[in-house]
Parts: sequence; structure tokens; C-alpha cells
Amino acid sequence: MKVLKSFIKTIGDYLLLLKTAFFSKPENFKLYLKEFFDQAAFMGINTIPIVLVVSIFLGAVTVVQIAYQLVSPLVPLTSISQVARDIILLELSPTILSIILAGVIGSKIASEIGNMRVSEQIDALEIMGVNSASYLITPKVLASLFAIPILVIFSIIVGIIGGRIAATMSGIVSGDIYDMGLQIGFKMFNVWYALTKAFTFAFIISTASAYYGYKIQGGSGSLEIGEATTRAVVTSAILILIADYVIATVLL
Repeated sequence: MKVLKSFIKTIGDYLLLLKTAFFSKPENFKLYLKEFFDQAAFMGINTIPIVLVVSIFLGAVTVVQIAYQLVSPLVPLTSISQVARDIILLELSPTILSIILAGVIGSKIASEIGNMRVSEQIDALEIMGVNSASYLITPKVLASLFAIPILVIFSIIVGIIGGRIAATMSGIVSGDIYDMGLQIGFKMFNVWYALTKAFTFAFIISTASAYYGYKIQGGSGSLEIGEATTRAVVTSAILILIADYVIATVLL
């Protein structure tokens, strides 16, 4: 019963925080815009190296494992790249990448806002009449909704290229056959499905992380920030997996 009450209270606090953050007029639009671009630059540009590395090896490993499973003279070689394309599009790039980004972007959001809370900078903003929730959370959420879908598209492209490199270098299939398989049975719906996931996961990562950072209470600071960051990352990952199942059930 106590756990249920705590869960309901957390959901209520989360929804109220979102209401405060999004349903209010910005005090200074230029400051919000500057914060949006700063956050978008971090989320988009600074995370490219890790997205690049993860995506290349996701694509490469996927192709090798599919080739291992489809070793049969009855299965055309084009099926390897065809199946790899759909797996990367439907699951690997949107979901696995978002879980990784929850650790990179989510931890940064939670620690940044949490540090402002324990150092009483948020209290100072509120004394000056600034809606601290709106100023600190809204630009971060909008930046994540802008950056993460772009990263997912980038990851899909890089993953498919990584699979091609692995296929040709290991002699699984030739480049021409791999490219032919990519064109067979392609559905534009799969791209929209991946983007739906990307936007949903971006909202989850940014809002959950902002909530745990904003709601830090008491203590010396460093310990509470660490705990809030851990909760933010773990909660984001769990919610991403739940949302992944719900989206798949509804749309597929």
C-alpha cells in the first residue's frame, strides 16, 4: 500500500511539473531560445561519436548473426540485408540507441538541474519571479525532441552501412547483393514507426530526467545528485522498454 501511494504521488508530481513547465508563457523568449540551441548542440553534436560507434557495430553484429541463422541454399542471400534493414529500423536504432542516450543525455539533464537545486539557484530564479520549471525544463525537452529523432535517423543509416561493411569484408555477401536486399520489400511505414518511437523516447528521457533533477531535496548535494541521476537513467530505460512494447502492440 505504501509503495502504491508513493507511486501515485510520483505520477501526480510528475504531471504537475509538466503542467507548470509547458503551460505558461516564457518570461524572456530569447533566453529560452538560447537555452534550446545550447541543449540541442550538446545532445546532437556531442553525442555523435558514441552514436557512430554504437550504430556501426549494431549493424555489423546484426548482419553476421542473421547470416549465421539463414545459412541455407533455400534462402536467398538478399534476405540477409533485408532482415537486417528491418531489425535496425524497427528496433535496434530507435530503442537500443535511446537507452544509451538515456545514460548520456538523461544523466546530464538530471545532474544539471539537480546541481541548480542543491546550490539554491532555482530558489533564486523563483524569487526573481521566473518560472524555474518552464525555463529549465521546456528548452531541454524541445531540444531532445529535435535532436534525438535526428540521431536515430543517423543511427539507422550508419547501422545499415556498418552491416554492409561487415557483410563484404567477411565475405557473407557482395555489396551488390546487399544493396539489392535493402530495396526488396521496403516499407515507408517502418521509417515513420521508428520516428514515432524516437519522439516518444526523447520525451521520456528529457522529462523523467528533468523531474528527478528538479525534485532533489536536502542533503549536502553530491550524494543526492548522484542518486537522482541514477534514478533518472534507470527510470528512463524502464519506461522506454514499456513504451516500446505499447507502441509495437498498437502500431504493428
